[in-house]
Amino acid sequence: MATADKPVKIAVRNLYKIFGDDPASILPMLSDGIDKADIQRRTGHVIGLNNINVDIKSGLITVIMGLSGSGKSTLIRHLNRLIEPTAGEIEMDGEDIMAYDGARLRALRQTKMSMVFQKFALLPHRTVLQNTMLALEIRGEDDSASTEEAIKWIQRVGLDGNEDAFPHQLSGGMQQRVGLARALTSNAEVMLMDEAFSALDPLIRTSMQDLLLGLQQDLHKTIVFITHDLDEALKLADHLVILKDGFIVQQGEPQHILLNPSDPYIEEFVSDINRARVLKVRSIMDDNKRTKPSHGEVDANMSLESLIAHAEGDIDRSFAVHEDDGRVGTITMKAVFKALVRYDLGGHGRTNGAK
Repeated sequence: MATADKPVKIAVRNLYKIFGDDPASILPMLSDGIDKADIQRRTGHVIGLNNINVDIKSGLITVIMGLSGSGKSTLIRHLNRLIEPTAGEIEMDGEDIMAYDGARLRALRQTKMSMVFQKFALLPHRTVLQNTMLALEIRGEDDSASTEEAIKWIQRVGLDGNEDAFPHQLSGGMQQRVGLARALTSNAEVMLMDEAFSALDPLIRTSMQDLLLGLQQDLHKTIVFITHDLDEALKLADHLVILKDGFIVQQGEPQHILLNPSDPYIEEFVSDINRARVLKVRSIMDDNKRTKPSHGEVDANMSLESLIAHAEGDIDRSFAVHEDDGRVGTITMKAVFKALVRYDLGGHGRTNGAK
């Protein structure tokens, strides 16, 4: 099923969060176009979220990205109602979770949503195994079955043999693997990951990203991932949402955003990205399936960096592009090198790829 055809798991509609003594009185001001700094200076209120509309698709990774103060952590905490909105709607599987009473909200948090935190949030007096099976224990599930399930996920995240270790005996990367195993053991439909890898060293962070992507290939979880790092966002996201000052600047498929930034703020974000490493063949290929390629075929999800190496830097080569079991287009090396060159369109500083 194509990404566009995936059903919506969580729908966020016209969501506002204003912090202050009288947040409802600020809503009319937002429609007049007053910005975050002006409202804070004039009223003392802080805009956390400003008219957020996002479809979080089932089985995909939605990455919400922004700098500090952009509203990304505020947004993710609305999804399980750790924060209540000033206005707006949040639906999960078509149900209005804003209408949930205390019992249904507890059930949502315990069975349908799990969370992986930046600071690991492990209980220091509990072992790896005991931390991992915490959600099942809280739900009152059978000890034997819970232990078996927890051990399965401990092994899947690469911690086999550490079941009896305590958090202080583990490295940061190992502790976050425990956090991931705990979220997976809960068997929740939705995983919320708030800056989950931000506290890790770069090499460990990369390995955790690879682990998550490898698990996702098998599990197809609905994941909402918060980050301030564009490289991480582009690597993980099926759908990317970029926030600034509480509002959405741009959202969509990451490759499309990289090639078609809609705002100077986005242009600044993508300006220093290694485009060859991030861009995929499918993003710049020609849909033409009839042209005879000069040098065989390549995978649609190959990076341009890998394609350049495959073509040995020869600008005159062309390839048939295949995905799954069929041909989906053609890629020429001239198109590749054009896509890697940032150039100005009409003096606006836009960066684009070209076919």
